[in-house]
Amino acid sequence: MRAVGTLERLPLHASAATRALEASAAARLPAHTLMQRAGQALAALGHALAPHARRVWVLCGPGNNGGDGLLAAALLQRRGLAVSVTLLAEPQHLPEDAAWARRQACAAGVAFVDGAPELAPQDLCVDALLGLGLSAAARAQPPAPRLLQALRQLRASGATVLCADLPSGLLGDTGCWAPGFEDLPPATGALHTLSLLTLHPGLFTAHGRDAAGTLWCDDLQTDTSAEPAAALLCGRPQPAARAHASHKGSFGDVAILGGEGLGARGMGMTGAAVLAGIAALHAGAGRVLLALLDGGASQDLPAWPELMLRRPDALVLQQGSVVCGCGGGQAVAPLLARVLAEATRLVLDADALNALAQSAPLQQALAARASQAGHATVLTPHPLEAARLLGSSAGEVQADRLRAASALAERHRCTVVLKGSGSIIATAGQTPGINPTGNAKLATAGSGDVLAGLIGARLAALAAPDGASIQQAVCDACWQHGALADHWPAGRALTASALAQALTPCAA
Repeated sequence: MRAVGTLERLPLHASAATRALEASAAARLPAHTLMQRAGQALAALGHALAPHARRVWVLCGPGNNGGDGLLAAALLQRRGLAVSVTLLAEPQHLPEDAAWARRQACAAGVAFVDGAPELAPQDLCVDALLGLGLSAAARAQPPAPRLLQALRQLRASGATVLCADLPSGLLGDTGCWAPGFEDLPPATGALHTLSLLTLHPGLFTAHGRDAAGTLWCDDLQTDTSAEPAAALLCGRPQPAARAHASHKGSFGDVAILGGEGLGARGMGMTGAAVLAGIAALHAGAGRVLLALLDGGASQDLPAWPELMLRRPDALVLQQGSVVCGCGGGQAVAPLLARVLAEATRLVLDADALNALAQSAPLQQALAARASQAGHATVLTPHPLEAARLLGSSAGEVQADRLRAASALAERHRCTVVLKGSGSIIATAGQTPGINPTGNAKLATAGSGDVLAGLIGARLAALAAPDGASIQQAVCDACWQHGALADHWPAGRALTASALAQALTPCAA
């Protein structure tokens, strides 16, 4: 068993793959072995998380997730704790393993109760109601009132809550709540989830990170490599030393093309482009060239003499990388055809994405880049921008973030960063990544521009970009961006400019 942090690169398996691994392991092992291991893991972790507990309340559902909870209840009862089980199933309808676990709980003297026992904050609750067992058919029906009432009582108890495999109602493949579970209150006590056999993508994106609390994993002594991962959890970047005999050309140029001025619409957004430039500069780019649009100017530029001003028409787009769109407004659209045709390494953000979504010729030009050797293209949409590019809605994108990002990457044969809680990094032909770092401090204006500039610097530094190296570079950028927020000093406001200046050339 292990705590799941942000440092390791870990495989994440879809529900179907996990079930296949479970079936294969169960066929090879003596009867009830996997459930024994799962119950032992739950009991051991529960006891460690609530070492002073006197009472334990275990909620068990009708499937093998409930069986895991029943066996954990038996083991905790044998440790001398007062264990109560609420079983939301008819005993005669339990599957074979769960029925066996119920007999173990009865033999141990576990009390079966209909409602919540009286619990103290030091006590323990185990949610073993659904896990991966929420089938498509079950999702089509409203959850039973008794089940929802039990979950409300569990979350309101104030005791430590340990979820078996998944918080009940959370969909393991997407991180979304199943219909009927969205309005449940958060747990008032400490919240933990023990993922059994495999880790699931939904624990790391959409609502998953809030729903799961502190995350643990136990592979039940089973090799999970037989099934391909649906995604990989991005790990800490490998430190890369800079050779002493280096010069600014060793690390590439980053050209920032954006920042609509006040002239056309009276809506100046030069700050977005400046933030991207500051980020690229601190992330180690050899030179940063700033081309503001619509005659834009910024009073902040005297503080950053390292940002080299250029007119858009004076940029040589084939050199280094180009970050296009940050604060571009309506002024960026007329430049996109040239950018798509000439830029070798390209990051498209914000208004560049909106202009792309509205133009079939620009989308054709984007697709044409995929056939050019050595070209790299990264799109960095938030959910609404992704929806515009896919011709869908933000709600549909958020309902399956992994699928949406992968579909966008395959459609345009590029790399996509679908921003949000658990940002998805998808590259055509590569296993998608999910970024484990970051928090709500990044929900501030300009933090996306900082990420775009950081990605631009990482692309510029690549020796020979291909699908795998681009995917890794973008994963590393997202990890560093979020890790800075995770370690941000308490009491200090996280602003985009402060975030950009905290970047370093080496993420690790």
